[in-house]
Amino acid sequence: MATQMIIRVEPSLKTKVSQLAKAKGKNLSELVRELLEKYTKERDMSAYIDSLWDRIGQNFSKNNISEADIEEAIKQVRSKNA
Repeated sequence: MATQMIIRVEPSLKTKVSQLAKAKGKNLSELVRELLEKYTKERDMSAYIDSLWDRIGQNFSKNNISEADIEEAIKQVRSKNA
């Protein structure tokens, strides 16, 4: 079940946001929920990292790169930097 959140904003900002929400066919609460979801999603580092690992894994699979290939590449880089 949803919970309430009380925020304080200037009346002029509330009016502007309400008008924008109405123009999109939404109410103020719907628009604020969407904005908060977008804000947290964009800043959720763990989700970004998970997505990055998924893309890396897909790229490896697509290019037939094995775990042994990765280990060998790491050894080569480490030997150059030693």
